[in-house]
Amino acid sequence: MLRAKVIGNVWASRRLEQIPAGAFLEVEIDGGAKLIAFDVLGSGVGETVLVATGSVAASWFPGPVAPPIDALIIGSIDPVPSATDTVKTRKK
Repeated sequence: MLRAKVIGNVWASRRLEQIPAGAFLEVEIDGGAKLIAFDVLGSGVGETVLVATGSVAASWFPGPVAPPIDALIIGSIDPVPSATDTVKTRKK
């Protein structure tokens, strides 16, 4: 799994029938590398996500033939509150 930040949308008005409903998103992996990941969760620009790659990504889809997807967004990483956020919450 990779940790990445969604940095943009990729529009594909035409695509293979085998690819299910979802969106293509450009993500930047920790370290600066960029790739296109398929998203079925509804992730948005600026969100930090978990990306599965390779045959694991394609095998998630049901059916006899896996679609040609090698990067799949599988989760959204929640922001970790800072120490000052925790103090502010406790004072309320």
